[in-house]
Formats: sequence, C-alpha cells, structure tokens
Amino acid sequence: MTSPASTAHHQQLLQRLRNREALIGVVGLGYVGLPLSLTYAENGYRVLGLDIDTAKIEAINAGQSYIQHIDGGRIQQARDHQLLEASTDFARASEADALILCVPTPLNQYREPDLSFIRDTMAALLPHLRPGQVLSLESTTYPGTTEEELRPLVEQQGLVIGENFFLVYSPEREDPGNAHFNTATIPKVMGGSTPACNAVGIALYEQAISQVVPVSSTRAAEMTKLLENIHRAVNIGLMNELKPLADRMGIDLYEVIRAAATKPFGFVPYYPGPGLGGHCIPIDPFYLTWKAREYGMHTRFIELAGEINTGMPAYVVQKTADALNEAAKPLKGSRVLVLGIAYKKNVDDMRESPSVELMELLRDKGAEMAYSDPFFPAFPPMRRHAFSLSSVALTPQALAGFDAVILATDHDAFDYQLIEAHSTLLVDTRGRFAPGAHIVRA
Repeated sequence: MTSPASTAHHQQLLQRLRNREALIGVVGLGYVGLPLSLTYAENGYRVLGLDIDTAKIEAINAGQSYIQHIDGGRIQQARDHQLLEASTDFARASEADALILCVPTPLNQYREPDLSFIRDTMAALLPHLRPGQVLSLESTTYPGTTEEELRPLVEQQGLVIGENFFLVYSPEREDPGNAHFNTATIPKVMGGSTPACNAVGIALYEQAISQVVPVSSTRAAEMTKLLENIHRAVNIGLMNELKPLADRMGIDLYEVIRAAATKPFGFVPYYPGPGLGGHCIPIDPFYLTWKAREYGMHTRFIELAGEINTGMPAYVVQKTADALNEAAKPLKGSRVLVLGIAYKKNVDDMRESPSVELMELLRDKGAEMAYSDPFFPAFPPMRRHAFSLSSVALTPQALAGFDAVILATDHDAFDYQLIEAHSTLLVDTRGRFAPGAHIVRA
C-alpha cells in the first residue's frame, strides 16, 4: 500500500518537472550528455553536468565546446543565463531532482557487454541518492539491465522504486552530423519500472523533447533501442555481402541501390562501406546475442550480419593489394593514404571507426601508412589503437606521392575532383567515384 509520504514525493516531483523547477543532473558529458544538457537548458531548466573528465568540465564552465558539431555559443548562452554548470563532484548528485546517465557501454575483447562504466557511475552516485528523485539510464544495453543492475542498487539504499524513488530507461537516439534532427526533435522512447515511474519519466522528457513515446517497461525500451540498431546493422550487412558479388559480376551496386530506392514502397536504401563504426551499430547487436544465450537461443541472423560487417576492412585490404599487384607493386612497402578516420562523414568521432581497423591491417602487412582528415589534425590517443601520425594536407603533389589512396570516410570537406585527378590508384569504399582506369571499388 502506498503511503501518503510516498504519494507526496511522486506529486512533488511531477510538479517540479512540469513547472521546470527541477534541477536536471546529466552524468556523462560526451556526444549524448552534452547535447542533452543543452536541450534542457534551452528549455529553461537548470542543469548540472557531472563527469570525471576535468577537461570537459573546464570547457563547459568556460563556455566552450569540445565536440565539433556542437556550437560553443550554445554553451556560452546557457552559462550566461546561469542554466548550465558542470562539476566533477558526484556528491552534488543529491541536489538534482533528476539524474540522467549517459555513459559508455562498450564490448570487451570477447564481444561481451562491458557495464563497468554504468557500475562505476552508480557506485559514485549511490551515497548521494535521496527520496524524490528520478534516475534515467540512456546508455544502450541489453534488455533487463535497468531492473537487474540498477534497481537492486537503488533498493539497497532503502529507497522504494515507484513510491519515493523513480527509475526509467530511455535510450539515446543521437545522430551526430545529421542536420535534419537534433536531441529536441527526435522522438524519445521511455519505459518505467512501475506505472508511477512511467508518469515521472514522461514528465521528465516531455518539456524538452518534442515527442515522448512511452512503452510498457524498461525492458521494452531497452529492446527498442537494440531493434533500431540491429535493423540497420543487418541491412548494411546485406549490402556488404552483395558488394563483392556485384563486383565479380561487373555490376555497380551503388547504381542498383539508387535505382531500387525509386520504388515508393517496400524498399529502404542502405549502402555498403568499409565496415561499421560508431558507438551503436557495431556494438548493440552483440548485446542481444549475448543476452539471448541466457534464454537458450542463438541469434544466427544477427551474428552472421556481424561477421560480414566486421570482415569488411579485410576485404578492402585485399582489394587494395590486388589493385597494387595489377600495377606490379607489392602492398609491403607501398605508401598508402587513408582518407577519413572518423566513423562517419562530417563528424569528429572515431569510436569503433573501421578506418582505424583498416589502417592497422595495412600496417601489419607492411604498408607505410598516412591519413588525411579535416577533423583530426593529429591522430588522437585511443584505448586500443596507436598511430603517431598527423593529417596530410591534400595537394596534387601529396596525392601523387602515394601508391594507393583509400577513401574510407567520405567527408564533404574533401576536394573529390582533386583526389580523382591526382591519385595514382584510388580505392573507393563509399561509391563516391565512377569506376575508372585508376579507380577501384572496394
């Protein structure tokens, strides 16, 4: 039976969220957390950003952006209106009415879910949780994470989910570099642990996001996010499987996809590439395949798409080696320039970038590596990859000095006429160039 005090916590929190009196705490200020913080601030909420990275905290408090597609002016404006503050002090979580977790959920070396960031964050927050708060997890993960990982930890603090503390899951749907959608305009899927949690979750997001899509549970919301990204991974995998076949048949697969896309129903265009990148598409399907084993099932279709997609960098390397061989040059010792090391065009994000895998494979086979990317003047430090390189300026002389140039990420900033005109051998993984005497599709 719900106590009057519990009902009061529920009603007071709903009122504070709806009246924009609530302090919104965003934990993790990366590609998801920073734009979310700004969205709340731009809708009149006070926002407290928490992160262990002091560089991010200092940048925000100085009104500066550290993400290429986020205008620093937005941060400065939020600061000027005293609506955004950032801190490394997790004890301040007690000040927040809402805590939204936007921390990474990578895979380990065995392609199993790594929840260490969630667990470490919860360990830092737990001593500071209090009645009357809502905790929302936005990190992509397997169905059951919110109930199996977060809920027991909260309850160990003596808090009662659905009565004096509220727990929801709402997956992030960021698409960096997409000019047509932003955090505020992308519909927000949300599921609560209880009906009362659902009501609080709706109140948390409806003032800042154009449309909230409630579902029946946290597990349904978690599964929704995985379905979205598995759908994309599987269809890209299909295109990547067809690419070598079309190549052997002498058919331009990009031409075929564009032609098929004219059908006004029953077809959605997906395009092949050098592999999958980013924090979602290459990772999320494996969260579900891992969880499926608990239920005695094997997701063979998903795993096959994963195998095809992860094998694409090796395919590009082989096509490059074959093309060099046709020119009587071995791959070992050849100078190879990779164009674009971000995981997708027009963003400064290298997470899981297939370009990096491609560079490592080429280096391991003896190629002399170089890269050019307008978003990365120097190759940044990464947890699993290391190159001591700086971006090559694209000039006719520079391009002509490489034995092979590989277009891996097709940034709009590249001068494609220059690249085509002055590359001795051009390996195109994105379908940007028409096949020619010195142009190879891979």
